[in-house]
Amino acid sequence: MYIRCVYTKRCPRSVSKWDARKARANLAKHGVSFDEASTAFYDEFGLLLDDPDASVQEDRFILLGLSSRMWLLVVVHCFREPDETIRIISARPAVQYETDLYREQLRS
Repeated sequence: MYIRCVYTKRCPRSVSKWDARKARANLAKHGVSFDEASTAFYDEFGLLLDDPDASVQEDRFILLGLSSRMWLLVVVHCFREPDETIRIISARPAVQYETDLYREQLRS
């Protein structure tokens, strides 16, 4: 719950960053640009989850959120607090069970 509050308050001011090479590879593999993925952070109903596959060096999170094109995306990212930067690691369209999870939290 704490993480959701942090993002809700900070996303509009935060800066999204990513590795350009990784962004090109992500677009080729998943058809989602990191520019598009960054818009999912403005979804007020976005669902933030801990990333179970996170590295030990940094906390990673998964956002299920609607992008500006109304695509439900899964965005893996980390939040770097000193400079309020969101580093996007990967982004892809949500699969059915993720879509169901997003819709379920809208009902509650």
